[in-house]
Amino acid sequence: MSIAGFQFDNSYARELEGFYVAWKGAEVPAPRMIRFNQPLAEELGLDGLALDSDAGAAIFAGHQAPEGAEPLAMAYAGHQFGGFSPQLGDGRALLLGEVIDIHGKRRDIHLKGSGRTPFSRGGDGKAVLGPVLREYIIGEAMHALGVPTTRALAAVATGEQIMRQDGPEPGAVLSRVASSHLRVGTFQFFAARGEAERLRKLADYAIARHYPELSGQPDRYLGLLRAVCDRQAALIAKWMLVGFVHGVMNTDNMTISGETIDYGPCAFIDGYDPATVFSSIDSHGRYAYGNQPKIAQWNLARLAETLLDLINPDDSDDAVRQAGEVVNGFPLAYERAWLSGMRAKLGLVGEETGDMELATGLLAVLQTQNADYTRVFRSLSLAASGDATATRALFTNPAGFDLWLPLWQARLQREEDAIEERVAALNRANPVYVPRNHMVEAALVSATKGDLVPFERLLGVLEDPFTQRPGLEVFALGAPSDFGPYTTYCGT
Repeated sequence: MSIAGFQFDNSYARELEGFYVAWKGAEVPAPRMIRFNQPLAEELGLDGLALDSDAGAAIFAGHQAPEGAEPLAMAYAGHQFGGFSPQLGDGRALLLGEVIDIHGKRRDIHLKGSGRTPFSRGGDGKAVLGPVLREYIIGEAMHALGVPTTRALAAVATGEQIMRQDGPEPGAVLSRVASSHLRVGTFQFFAARGEAERLRKLADYAIARHYPELSGQPDRYLGLLRAVCDRQAALIAKWMLVGFVHGVMNTDNMTISGETIDYGPCAFIDGYDPATVFSSIDSHGRYAYGNQPKIAQWNLARLAETLLDLINPDDSDDAVRQAGEVVNGFPLAYERAWLSGMRAKLGLVGEETGDMELATGLLAVLQTQNADYTRVFRSLSLAASGDATATRALFTNPAGFDLWLPLWQARLQREEDAIEERVAALNRANPVYVPRNHMVEAALVSATKGDLVPFERLLGVLEDPFTQRPGLEVFALGAPSDFGPYTTYCGT
């Protein structure tokens, strides 16, 4: 089937035979386009008008592969909540193929919910509408917030009813785009089998695709580990700065490219609390908001283990030492990235040794009051202009904030920028709108019942999160008191 615009160049299928199973998506009764991302399609060099159609729906449901596609289910392993599974793989997903976008960047087009594969482990391989639209909303919101992420290209209804715990739900498939779908778990798959040459081939492929400056270097495998650590440090810092909780940071959900992947039981904090957990399956808080940097380092240590024989095949002790130095450097790399972002959120351009204490001091006040993280930081632009009334009103008891405020004001006075520039910079760093859990949930419930208007409106708000707009005040508010504790589920 030929649709104008697809020009596949499938390096994974071409270069990594034995790393996947060639497969086809399941046939579905009535594929129908629910949401198509025209701007992303244009960025990918695709004919968006042709694809936003019944023919496009058939492609993005996995029902019919376009000319040049080489659909495949990728093999990978992974630690899930600390326990190792030697074989996971794409149990409900397919890599449709790769395209080169208008910027010359290679991008995967990947289907999620396209049916059973040899890696399904007894699952039905399907996805349902609510979780598909959740991933669409959150992925696009993260992109607009400046967080590296997979992106949603299309959401397609399949015309099926899929059985889930609460009964039948409408089936759907998500088409997502990523720099690649290489994961820490991909490396673990071959390391666990002792397949040294395939592991080397995978590492060289990852270097060529994501870190080409390392190609041919004698220490390229150590360099790969260092580069992935640096990108993950920057990524997790961005998660923390916007209040994002991934919810299922298994090693098969950590990419080599440094992009956020697999929006399952994810959510955003309202009140600031590092112990926040939303996922129904995270009963011990392993992946709580405040634990995310620590878990990222743990995952990277698992990646390091797979690379030891490549780093130094002749001296395992030396390989462990070198890899350990890189992984042990993660907390400092994360702290630098986080503090840089936090300085921006506080309106600070220069660097002073007391900035960390200033930042953590505000967070401590927020935590004691369970104050709204996003709203407090956004209101700082008004406080920087000399009126802290709006910020004080966000605390039940503003005494702690009142002690912190003069410290921040004194720090701002040592900056050289004009007040107008500072206010503008604060508003560029602190969003008005994030995917509030109650708004996301309401949109998904409505969509499942057939009303996509709340979903579309929420997407429109989140596409421009830093610009305050009249009439959208409700989207900037935290959950109402009757919303109750929020629990998320893997869902798909």
